[in-house]
Amino acid sequence: MHDALLQPRITRRSALQMVGAAALPTLIKPARAAEPSTLRVAFAIQPATLDPQKMRVGGVDYNYVYNCFSRLTAQDPQLQVQPDLATSWEATEDLKTWTFHLRPGVKFHNGKPFDASDVVFTFKRILDKDVGSVLRVNFSIVDSIEAVDPLTVRFNLSIPYADLPAAAAAYQAAIVSESTLDTLTTHPIGTGPFKFVEYRPGDQLVMERNPDYFLPGVPRLDRVIIRIIPEFTTSVAALESGAVDAVFDLPPEHIEKLAKSSVAHVEEVQAGRWQGIIWNCEMKPFDDPRVRRAFNKLIDKPAIAEIAMFGHATPTLTPIPPFHPYFRKDIPIGGADIAGAKKLLAEAGIPSGWELEMFVPGSNPARERLATAFRDAAKQAGINVQLRIAPPDKFFAEMEGKVRFSADGFYGRATPDLMTYSWYHSSGSWNNTLWHYKNPEVDKVLDAARATNSATEQAKLYGRFQEMLLDDSPGSIIYVQNFACGFSNKVHDVVVSPLMVLDFSKAALTA
Repeated sequence: MHDALLQPRITRRSALQMVGAAALPTLIKPARAAEPSTLRVAFAIQPATLDPQKMRVGGVDYNYVYNCFSRLTAQDPQLQVQPDLATSWEATEDLKTWTFHLRPGVKFHNGKPFDASDVVFTFKRILDKDVGSVLRVNFSIVDSIEAVDPLTVRFNLSIPYADLPAAAAAYQAAIVSESTLDTLTTHPIGTGPFKFVEYRPGDQLVMERNPDYFLPGVPRLDRVIIRIIPEFTTSVAALESGAVDAVFDLPPEHIEKLAKSSVAHVEEVQAGRWQGIIWNCEMKPFDDPRVRRAFNKLIDKPAIAEIAMFGHATPTLTPIPPFHPYFRKDIPIGGADIAGAKKLLAEAGIPSGWELEMFVPGSNPARERLATAFRDAAKQAGINVQLRIAPPDKFFAEMEGKVRFSADGFYGRATPDLMTYSWYHSSGSWNNTLWHYKNPEVDKVLDAARATNSATEQAKLYGRFQEMLLDDSPGSIIYVQNFACGFSNKVHDVVVSPLMVLDFSKAALTA
């Protein structure tokens, strides 16, 4: 069973509009590539780690992993599960035993042959508490994993789980070799279309073509250089001058600017990435459900989405996006209720004039506009919010999940289970990292949803989940935003995925 089908419709300027099952069209007509060819891509934030299993933040991290490593499975731009290192898979009728058949003849970048032992090692590493992978909760249902033979791997689960092939496509599930573990954070070795060459912190990450990649005819590029350019004004100017060939994840104000360019264009897709307000349920006063409900009432989601994203976002209820079949379209997403918020705050003993710090990761103008809009709404209810804009690396290393109140955002996931379980279940890795939320009834619904193979039953359970979060939630998921990248008109055939990665394997450059 598969979930949402997202069909990109891309023009030279923008435009993904959603859901469909048709195959992805060719983005741009193939062109003759200049050889040797180097694609230069600007990213605003540098990698937090080169270790796939320890990655927590998207951007460079996920894109480097996507292009340098392979996983058991992959997901195409319609979020359909496709073969990667596994060529096929099947499950027993009860969905508790899954067998994956591996691709023969694959080699790691150092020449080591890939086999089932590498898959077993990788997933045992994901399940190791000391590694601290955010995927651990998703695979906690794995009782055992075994190499049946060099090209066959079997997962034995504690519960029925229909989404295991989709979960295996996660970035952090990139297959690594135990033999290269000691250099995984300095010179990582994968099996992907590009090989890691070097990373200079704050400057650039370099990848080069893997001539032994297991798919024929790719990659077409000789080299990809990821440039770290924190300011979008600088990176967009570099794109128009020809100093870089692409800019990753454009803020909305730059989308309109590049629409008028004669040398560059924008490609934009609707994605599941969400932005919101986070409160820590273990810290006062957010341990009081009345305060949490009051803060939800302060938020006018449609207004904030427009203020922050200028029409390039859609208000939502939870991380399940509005274009997903399980989204509760019958639940209205309305404006703020300031009077209701003030009443609940008074009941909870929060005095008028109460001051609160909101921590916000910088280098993201849209998120800063979101935080400013919330600050202005809170003032109407007698709460004085002081914004604390922090450098992104400092925020994610020292503040995320450790402060009482913040604005934050996260990449979308491919299925409702992956979108919700680790965030809202009491055992969830992101929940226990971020907002420390405990609701036994929510746990029951999420446990039941991941254990059924019935789409009808899943829709019912995830619908109930969205309704429950109206009354008690650990934060406000305000909107899902589009994913837009700027490209030189010389760039061809880069696939822009709703999962917010750029697939460089088929990309080419004209002279």
